[in-house]
Amino acid sequence: MSLRPVRLRHARRRLGRRRRAPFPDGDRPWAVETRGIEPVADEDRHGSARDLLWLWMAANLGVIGTVSGAVGAAMGLDFTQIVGVAAAGTAGSFVLVGLLGVSGQRTGKPMLALSSEVFGRWGNLGPASMSWLSLVGWETVTAVVAADALGAALGVPTPAHVGRWWILAALPVVVGAAVLVSRLGHATIAVVQRAVAWVFGIATLAVVAGLAAGAGWQHLADRHPAAPSALVAALSVVAAGAGISWVNVAADYTRYLPRTERPGAVVGWTVLGASAPLAALVVVGAACSSAVPKLVSTSDPVAALGSVLPGWAVGAYFGVAVVGLLAQIVLGLYSSGLTLQAMGVRVRRDRTVVVDAVVMLCAGGAVIADQRAFLASFESFVELLACPVASWAAVFLVGRAVHRLRRVGLPRWFACGAWTAGTAVGVLCTSSPLFSGPLAGAMSAGSSVGYVVGAAFAAGVSLAGAVHGSATQTTSAPSSPRPAPWRGQMQAEPVVVSPGGEGEGEAAGH
Repeated sequence: MSLRPVRLRHARRRLGRRRRAPFPDGDRPWAVETRGIEPVADEDRHGSARDLLWLWMAANLGVIGTVSGAVGAAMGLDFTQIVGVAAAGTAGSFVLVGLLGVSGQRTGKPMLALSSEVFGRWGNLGPASMSWLSLVGWETVTAVVAADALGAALGVPTPAHVGRWWILAALPVVVGAAVLVSRLGHATIAVVQRAVAWVFGIATLAVVAGLAAGAGWQHLADRHPAAPSALVAALSVVAAGAGISWVNVAADYTRYLPRTERPGAVVGWTVLGASAPLAALVVVGAACSSAVPKLVSTSDPVAALGSVLPGWAVGAYFGVAVVGLLAQIVLGLYSSGLTLQAMGVRVRRDRTVVVDAVVMLCAGGAVIADQRAFLASFESFVELLACPVASWAAVFLVGRAVHRLRRVGLPRWFACGAWTAGTAVGVLCTSSPLFSGPLAGAMSAGSSVGYVVGAAFAAGVSLAGAVHGSATQTTSAPSSPRPAPWRGQMQAEPVVVSPGGEGEGEAAGH
């Protein structure tokens, strides 16, 4: 049998995909996106999983990733351990982002709106509030660092009493630029992120090469391997600053993808786009920590790294740093606006980013006025906010997986209890410069893996609740129960997620 007819059919399908309108009317570049948290219909879906490569690559070009590497070097890791931690911490954590993104592709809903199917309308307020706080906190820290870099790029005076006013003046400029893009919505963000990934990705490669040339590689190579506890501690810091900080926005950028896109492609392009630049920045940051000892304690890590570069490259370095940090803020602003709507705030999506911007300006001003060491505040912030976010992700993934495999929903009150318990356990086991829980030494050996312990606890409780609910439903079922809907029906018909919940939601296999 000739393969020519088969090849012709595949060619026609590819040509048909290319001829489709790339953007629907409600989600076009440079126009305000009209959709909020409502599901995206099949006819409005567009793009491909490969678009996630550029989106996540642009979001992880910010030089703030070098701080995580400096933390690992400060813990005594050698070169081999740093490389392993950078690869495992970034790629492993972004696998979770990819898996959660698949849920958005299947349902067409943003992350925290989809979360209500597991936690219920009122039960979702807790996770959504913590998610919003995490997003705004990340946006604020990143905006302060970007304002600092912008001031350095413009050559502002460096004395503390003068430079602080310059940073305060630059902060509204940074926030305003991010609001302009995030207010327009998904399609504009996708176009801008692709351009940033191409243009400034190449520039970032040049900057990384310059930083690597002045870094202390031999210092890392001559070290003895650090203890396992230090290795786990560094891994937890890198993962918390990488994918864990993005799990609560994963579906926001996959809900427009057609259902025909393979789940493996969604996960793969997400992991590749995010981990490739970020892992390199972590390794370079660790190497630069020996050449720039104050990198582990300065309140201005961007300027500290700039001291490694030759004078002619400093201006370009600060410009690349500002754009890379802005790309992160844009994604956070868009998702925090959707999260506000998921919390029940009755404000149009394009106006929610303005609310978040006001909060960022107020919080950013307070951060700039505070003169504590940047590293201590950053590490504690990441570790503590990772606890509720990681526990939420664990409960959500278990609830969706159990419903998809066994057609049994996790009771919503149980999901809320599991999330609360996991968050509490995570905080109690967290060890960081500004806060150490009473169980940090006993359960996590001082290695700052509290959010991992909390997520594992939340997942275990959720799984136990799902098994109990399954057994209860089986014993109370009639002798001739209605057969479970087959896959095709699940995509068209809403089913009850939880037998005792507050309402109905779409099936997990949707």
